[in-house]
Amino acid sequence: MSGEEFVPLSLTPLLIGIFAAVACALPGNFLVLRRQALIGDAISHVVLPGIVVAFLLTGAISAWPMMLGAAGAAVIAVILIEAIRRLGKIEPGAAMGVVFTTMFAGGVLLLEQTDTSTVHLDVEHALYGNLESLIWLDATGWSSVLDLEALAGLPVELPRMALTLVFVIAFTWLFWRPLKLSTFDEGFARTVGIRTNLLGLALVVIAAIAAVAAFDAVGSIIVIAMFICPPAAARMMTNQLEHQIGWSVGFAIASAVSGYVLAGYGPLWLGAQDAVSAAGMIATMSGVILALTAVFGPCRTRAGAPVQA
Repeated sequence: MSGEEFVPLSLTPLLIGIFAAVACALPGNFLVLRRQALIGDAISHVVLPGIVVAFLLTGAISAWPMMLGAAGAAVIAVILIEAIRRLGKIEPGAAMGVVFTTMFAGGVLLLEQTDTSTVHLDVEHALYGNLESLIWLDATGWSSVLDLEALAGLPVELPRMALTLVFVIAFTWLFWRPLKLSTFDEGFARTVGIRTNLLGLALVVIAAIAAVAAFDAVGSIIVIAMFICPPAAARMMTNQLEHQIGWSVGFAIASAVSGYVLAGYGPLWLGAQDAVSAAGMIATMSGVILALTAVFGPCRTRAGAPVQA
């Protein structure tokens, strides 16, 4: 594929997929180590009532109201999960199950009891996103990367995911030491003055921001897969936290690139005529990488051993 075809048709969706994968994988490392990996699944469920409420308030299905509504619902879910877990003294998984099933049911109920029941909130948008359609129509080739007029026509999802990734990286860098201490030894972290409860809440909020930012562009399938698969695969490769972060970023990028390429060209190589969902193939490739590391990873037999901070 020449630059005249690749830049307008494939560059932006590929970059959006990479940014979304890495933004979810970074906090996913700490969620996996804290045994809170399913928080990504919870967030993907609880955004539905937020989207419905945003439509009720604005009367339109557009990106920013949906983003704000989903983000508000995700933050409320995080607060409810922590409150139920601490006040009820139950396992985090049980608290998440109660909250995200209740909020998802509430979203469905709102859809049925209001005029939003006819709104186009379908499986394609909620699960698979619209990655393939995020093309850069104003681009003519690689020269457009330096053309301010052409850059003005970039899909809004690209700068949104880029800013989200920068925010996630900044949070991880600024709170690296507190995150390490509270993840591996919460009691010691408290003794040195780290507010572990607040830090844990902040981590889940960061995960919620990454999930909500990725939701509109790539759907919930990539979000759920990237929170778990790259960090879990990286855990099979090393017992060093810094190395695990690096491996997870590499696996996230590899999943996004290979999944996007195979979605477009894989069926053609096999003699088929149509492409398949890029988001679904990216999630599939992340699962393939996880399976390979589970079989061949050097630390697969010691996955239950503590990671070295």
